[in-house]
Amino acid sequence: MLDADIKQQLKQYMGLMENDVVLKLSAGSDDLSTQMTELVHELEALSSKIKVEKTKLERTPSFSINRPDENTGIAFAGIPLGEEFTSLVLALLQVSGRAPKVDEKLIDRIKKLDGDYHFETYVSLSCHNCPVVVQALNVMAVLNPGITHTMIEGGAFKEEVESKNIMAVPTVHLNGEEWGGGRMELEEILNQLGSTADQSEFEDKEPYDVLVVGGGPAGGSAAIYAARKGIRTGMVTDRFGGQILDTSSIENFISVKETTGDSLAASIRQHVDEYNIDIMNTQRVKDIEKKDDFIEVELENGAVLQSKTAIITTGARWRNVNVPGEEEYKTKGVAYCPHCDAPLFEGKDVAVIGGGNSGIEAAIDLAGVVKHVTVLEFMDELKADSVLQERLHSLPNVTVITSAATKEIHGDGSKVTGLTYTDRAANEDKHIELDGVFVQIGLVPNTEWMNDSIEKTGIGEIIVDKQGATNIPGIFAAGDCTDSAYKQIIISMGAGATAALGAFDYLIRN
Repeated sequence: MLDADIKQQLKQYMGLMENDVVLKLSAGSDDLSTQMTELVHELEALSSKIKVEKTKLERTPSFSINRPDENTGIAFAGIPLGEEFTSLVLALLQVSGRAPKVDEKLIDRIKKLDGDYHFETYVSLSCHNCPVVVQALNVMAVLNPGITHTMIEGGAFKEEVESKNIMAVPTVHLNGEEWGGGRMELEEILNQLGSTADQSEFEDKEPYDVLVVGGGPAGGSAAIYAARKGIRTGMVTDRFGGQILDTSSIENFISVKETTGDSLAASIRQHVDEYNIDIMNTQRVKDIEKKDDFIEVELENGAVLQSKTAIITTGARWRNVNVPGEEEYKTKGVAYCPHCDAPLFEGKDVAVIGGGNSGIEAAIDLAGVVKHVTVLEFMDELKADSVLQERLHSLPNVTVITSAATKEIHGDGSKVTGLTYTDRAANEDKHIELDGVFVQIGLVPNTEWMNDSIEKTGIGEIIVDKQGATNIPGIFAAGDCTDSAYKQIIISMGAGATAALGAFDYLIRN
């Protein structure tokens, strides 16, 4: 199962195990069971601290990771390779007694959870968001005996996935009922379970010199530039890393040939942590306004933060097509991440709405997995780069329809069954039978939480000058939430630096 290089790396990791673990294997005679049996015995051969026992678990093939005298409740149904390989390694280390790298406040919140929580996470091995959820829930199972967690690889349990109408990953079930979906950090999971942070930590905070609202590339850059000036810097964000966490591959970040959104976000966080920056993560901002000598930022939890200046870097999110059926069938056939969800549509017919680079890249990726892809573009020609169009037109299972205005997404109450669009050239409605719809029509700025005192464009982008300043003295903005001409990571980082320098210049002049 494992090549020589991976085995060598694994052997080094296994050297960090602190105590014995037992892998309880539930395997049959099918090919997947044979592969899983081979995997667990290879793991056993890499460390004297790992033993394998045969047993019968809820799903076959699967295996659980336990202490010799205790079932931890961590199980993998399907083979955790691909994006989930790190989840396997971390589970082995943490069950062996290696402390997870988690803030003590979060550990305390996990241990205080009372009751029985049986989590099941449905994943695909190509999903870069799934391991975040899997690893968070595994940590919770390690730390709290009332919590169990099973990772379920959708490709290995297709009948179960289809019976539960799971058409997006990660999808999390809690005690047998669908509970959540999409990327969720540990703190977000705890918040959703009702275990919120102690609100006293927001009380009596001294005013900041610069308060950055948002934690993406622009926010990270702004916070670093501000902190390097030696001024009191705070950062409040609902998700550190922002939109790049939903990006699987980044190939245009100058000086880095290729990386992932997760890796870049981790690097930004590591850099931010080098400075004395007060980071308030998983906190949503409700309002911002200037009052007398301070900018006041109100959080959804009721806390109010004060700062002499503020930099808004709340980014953008995928734009909805806003037609009947889209909201109803989200995660039930309507999807936004082709890289994550493509395996769930293997052998099926899907549509991609959008003919820009994102849409055509999605169609190309999907064509290698699904039965047929139909691309719908509103304009009379595709907008994607010519090299992408050439690749698209070379594929035998792709149809391109231009001048198509999506009118409605149809379903049977539990999943998508088709789509109606208006042929703008012929001025008539047409219907396509489909199993899935991937929406790829650009971005919308995350600015709807703001009041109208800050000037925005007609589509909600914050209007800034060359220093990153808004029309409100002391309030700056940067990145994809602004009216910048291009929405790119490297441009957002530069804009974040500009806004921080602009804020510092404002401070020394006022």
